[in-house]
Amino acid sequence: MTVCVIQKNVLYLRAQKCKTAFNSQFNLGRKQTIAKQLTIRPQRGREKEQPNRINEKIKGLKEVRLVGDNVEQGIFTFEEAMRIADQLELDLVEISPNAVPPVCKIVDYQKFLYNQKKREKEAKAKSTKVILKEIRFGPQTDEHDYNFKLKHAQEFLKEGCKVKAYVFFKGRSILFKDQGEVLLARFANDLEDYAKVDQLPQLEGKRMIIMFSPKKTK
Repeated sequence: MTVCVIQKNVLYLRAQKCKTAFNSQFNLGRKQTIAKQLTIRPQRGREKEQPNRINEKIKGLKEVRLVGDNVEQGIFTFEEAMRIADQLELDLVEISPNAVPPVCKIVDYQKFLYNQKKREKEAKAKSTKVILKEIRFGPQTDEHDYNFKLKHAQEFLKEGCKVKAYVFFKGRSILFKDQGEVLLARFANDLEDYAKVDQLPQLEGKRMIIMFSPKKTK
């Protein structure tokens, strides 16, 4: 009887031990699964491509033409050019890859990019679209019509527009081309405070043309 009780106790303890081991293993596996689910993979952003090859990214060159401030300019091996850039603690930037040999500049690359963007911005501002306005006269334009068109031309120039004024000769009125030239000379004189003359009166077919650009305001 005593032996049976002992055996039952031993079996019970073994069962409890197995249950504990199973639970421990199960919980560990569950924790690992949850940890995997919660793991956030860092996103790999694309490295921004630079407009120029610089330093070690310049491949396949035996020699380069070196330019830059405070450096000896001329043709050097690529290794020599890199050594000079390292000594000056600057970058070797390939600026003319199609030249023979390719041209590289020793410069602070970030400052180089900044100045390049600044120049592009200034060039874009200067290349704003220019509006051209036309003023048409006849060779025998009366005073009222002349003053009306003069006022319009002044307004156009104040707005920054270019002005193209011309006298149109219809039929036999081409005989009065001298009158047209005098009229345009007077027109240029009356616009002296507003414009500069880009093209003096010039006969093109049946039209005598003069061109104006607005004067820059100080």
